[in-house]
Amino acid sequence: MQIGFNAPTAGPLSVPDALTRIVVEGEKMGYDYATFSDHVVIPTDIDAKYPYSSTGEFPSGATGERHEQLTEVAYIAAKTTKLRLVTSVMVVPHRPAVLTAKILSTIDVLSGGRLTLGIGAGWMREEFEAIGAPDFDARGKVTDEYLLACKELWTKADPRFAGQHVRFAGIMFEPKPVQKPHPPIWVGGESGPALRRTAKLGDAWYPIGTNPAFPLGSLAQFRAGIDKLHKLTREAGRNPKDVGIALRVGRFGEGVPATASDGQRHLFSGGNSDFTADLRALRDVGVGSVDFGFPGATPDAVLQNMQRFRTDVLAKV
Repeated sequence: MQIGFNAPTAGPLSVPDALTRIVVEGEKMGYDYATFSDHVVIPTDIDAKYPYSSTGEFPSGATGERHEQLTEVAYIAAKTTKLRLVTSVMVVPHRPAVLTAKILSTIDVLSGGRLTLGIGAGWMREEFEAIGAPDFDARGKVTDEYLLACKELWTKADPRFAGQHVRFAGIMFEPKPVQKPHPPIWVGGESGPALRRTAKLGDAWYPIGTNPAFPLGSLAQFRAGIDKLHKLTREAGRNPKDVGIALRVGRFGEGVPATASDGQRHLFSGGNSDFTADLRALRDVGVGSVDFGFPGATPDAVLQNMQRFRTDVLAKV
């Protein structure tokens, strides 16, 4: 099982020295990957409901100063040597398809093949409108088409595409990504469309367990989600064994309710021994990657929590 951690993209810990220290020392500790979130701008008035909180309110700590995701990933690629770099997640419609494919291919080449592309369709209408992204209500179709266009560019010697939102032909696209056929695509989201997108286009499903509309809080709920994914994958003409499972843990320990919405024990509630048992159970149902956001107001505090987790939890999995 691969274990990742969140790299700060916003706030005081995202300044160069703090960001670099957290990521470089996380790599030295033996963590497998770092994750990077994606917002281009944060509107001052947000009516859209944030999917991953019970209130629908966007976390106040996520506002303010914020790096552009792919630029930060490229910066960290130059500071590390073996850490995988996971976009968590890249909102696909935020950037033009051909340009995005080029940036991602460049990152994969310059990092020596360490990019994992976590993707989503987005949830904040106001941000789409502010940056001039395609129609928010068409974001699912745009996402699928952009992904297909990227795959065409990454894998074909003479790439051609004629869609509703992307069209190109008669172009050269080099260099291709180091990873073949392309960087792994982890599809974020818990809804039916997200699962169908995973089944059709993804290399892994990458949900967050805190979406109240599609609860995955208990092991039973998570298994049910996996079963649904496997059914959709077979219907898409693919082997479920070819689609991995990754999980982003939004919170663990203090503040996590003891029971999930189905009345069973909530994953990552309790203490260290519970976390160890949860990781073992998730590994047994096919989860290959799990990442955590570690708390701390300073780099020292974050790194201490990361080291404690490795010693008290991961060493016993």
